[in-house]
This record gives sequence, C-alpha cells and structure tokens, in this order.
Amino acid sequence: MATQVKKQISVLASSTIAFTICFAVWMMFAVIGIPIKKSLGLNETEFGILVAMPVLTGSLIRLPLGMWTDKYGGRLIYFILMLSTVLPIYLIGYATKYWHFLVLGLFVGVAGGSFSVGIAYVARWFAKPRQGFAMGIFGAGNAGAALTKFVAPTIVVAYGWQMVPTVYAVAMLLTAIGFWVFSYTDPAHQVGAHVTMRDQLKALKDPNVWKLCQYYSIVFGGFVALALWMTKYYISEYGFHIQTAALLAAAFSLPGGILRAFGGWLSDKFGAHRVTWWVMWVSWICLFILSYPQTDFTVQTVGGPKTFHIGLNVWMFTTLMFIMGAAWAFGKASVFKYISDEYPHNIGVISGIVGLAGGLGGFVLPIMFGAIVDITGINSGIFMLMYGITWISLIWMYITEVRQVNVLQARHPAHAT
Repeated sequence: MATQVKKQISVLASSTIAFTICFAVWMMFAVIGIPIKKSLGLNETEFGILVAMPVLTGSLIRLPLGMWTDKYGGRLIYFILMLSTVLPIYLIGYATKYWHFLVLGLFVGVAGGSFSVGIAYVARWFAKPRQGFAMGIFGAGNAGAALTKFVAPTIVVAYGWQMVPTVYAVAMLLTAIGFWVFSYTDPAHQVGAHVTMRDQLKALKDPNVWKLCQYYSIVFGGFVALALWMTKYYISEYGFHIQTAALLAAAFSLPGGILRAFGGWLSDKFGAHRVTWWVMWVSWICLFILSYPQTDFTVQTVGGPKTFHIGLNVWMFTTLMFIMGAAWAFGKASVFKYISDEYPHNIGVISGIVGLAGGLGGFVLPIMFGAIVDITGINSGIFMLMYGITWISLIWMYITEVRQVNVLQARHPAHAT
C-alpha cells in the first residue's frame, strides 16, 4: 500500500500534468485561430470572439465543478471532465464555418474548468503550511499556454492547422487514463451529504470573495487574455511569422506558468497580502509603459523640423511582458493562498467562484481587445484597458487592506513590524 507521502507526490504530479494538457487545449485557438481568421476573413472583433469562446465555458463551469469537487471528490470529477472534451477537440479539425468553431469551442472550453477541480483536489492532500507551495506547483500547469505556442505552430507549418485538434484529442485521452491510474481518492476530503448547494452558494454574499475575484480577474483573466492575443499581436505589430511570433509570445506565457510554484512559496513565507500588493504595483508600472503606442512626432527647431520616434522595440516589449508574466505567476499563487488561509473548509466553492471571475475576465478581455483595435487601430490600446483595471485593484486593496493595517499599527504601535 502506498504511503501518505507517496500519495501526495503522485496526486500532485498527475494533477499538474493533467492541468498542463487541459490548459494547452484551452489555449489552442491562440495559434490555430490565426490561420482560421485568414481563411474565413474575420475582423479583429470576430477573432476575439473566436479565441475567447472556450474561455467562456471554462469560466462558467468552474463554480459547479468546484462544488462537485467538494461533494464527490476531485479524482472522479477531473477524470470525467477530461474525457468529455476528447470528441469536441477532435471535431474541430473538420469544422468549416465560423459557427462550427464557436460551438465546438464552447465544448472544448470545459477543459479550462479543470483548475477549480485540481486546485481543491491537490490542496486537501497537504497541510496548511505547505498548501501554498503545493497549489503553486499545480498552478504551474498554466505553462500549457506556452506549450501550445511551442507545439501547435510546428504542427500547423508541417501538416496544417487541422492536425492540431487531432494531436490534442489523443493527448487528452492518454492524459485522462494516466491521471486515473496514478491518482488516489480520500473520502475524508469530501464535504458531508448534509451540506446543500444553497449552503455552498452563501459564499457569494461575502464581500471579501468579490475582492479576490477582482484580483484574479487581472492576474489570471489578464494572463489568459494576453496569452490568447500575444501571437497575433507580434504578427500585426512587429510583422513576424507565426512560428517566431508564438515563440516570442511564450516569453510571457512560460513564466506565467512555471514560476507559480515560487509564488506559492513566497506566499507561504511572506503572506498572500504582501505578495499580491507588490504584484499589483509591478503590473501597474509595466502596463503604463506598454500602453504607449508607436509614435512619430515632428518638432520645429531653429535648424528646421526634426522628426522623432517613441515606441517599444520588440526586445523591450518582450522583456516587459516577461516581467509581467512572472509577476502574474506570483499573483495567481498568492490569491489562492488567500483562499486556503481564509476558507479551508470550502476551498472548492471559493476557488470556483474566484476562478469563474478570473475566467470571465479571460473571456471578455479578448473581445474588448478586438473591439479596441477595430475602433482605434492602436494595438497598444489593449494595455491601456488593462492599466485601468489594475488601478481599480490597487485602490480597492489599499482601502480594504493596506490602509486598515496602517491604522491598526498606529493604534497599537507595539505590534507594528
């Protein structure tokens, strides 16, 4: 019989691998959407809707999945979820009309709900002092967004975009089987039958939960939206081929996934509040710089007119995206450290609510990105939008957390740190 430690390691490893594949599938349209856009003659808004469609389902289903995980256990729900996506993924390769892709995208989007299942499933296998790190390792499965950018463009160039769904369908089926073989069930992790759906949904009345939703709509919703949009951004802004554009876009997606484990460790060591506070400030600074469009202006001087150019070259842009991706990796981990600290008995429900909000951000933002580019013609307008949203979180966090801590320290100086 396997020891408890062996079970913990096996559950964490199998869940993380499964989440990585699910996330890669969820982000599939970030790459195959580009040749589909060209073949169907879509505008920017229509492209935004296309890539965001899987995110819609993956967001809306997170709350019920979190509730079912609490009641029936993560192993069973995770396995069924993965199997349910295999056929829709495969059928994408045979779609020919815009509405075909939209409908199939909704079904494929179920894969994005895997986070709410896996995060609650993994967290319950570890003691509280190690939960942040464990959840951070699991959350590193966000690197599936980068995996898609490495794998899918190569398949597109070699065999055509239609081969990508076939490969991904096979990968999802094998992953589901492997997960079932190497994971475990512990009935003690499930809530009692006396806990009703109404009891679980009472969490929606908690204002603190909505604040966490706002944080997550940036660090995760923004991450998903930009992960979907960056390949096309590099193509339209800097003129790169799809393979080079996807590789550069991975500079944002990869740290946004693999550094999440380090963010979990930081949250365990320094606290969720402190990590989230600094994440928001780093995001605000990066987005401020990224927002400035490529600009040429002429100044009348005594020697005649002189023209100047202001704008980010591709290397400065990629560096800023890398920094922001790393910061958001820490932020994704710290938000869920908040949840495990403050809601240890209903992690599934709270993670479902917060994950739903973050996922909806990932759905709405690409559509807004497309509309902004269609209306203004300015690619960097997408960062102006994200900059404003980050401002809201900083103000909300200052009023509800930072300011209150300062006031308490002023009243009780002996407890100040």
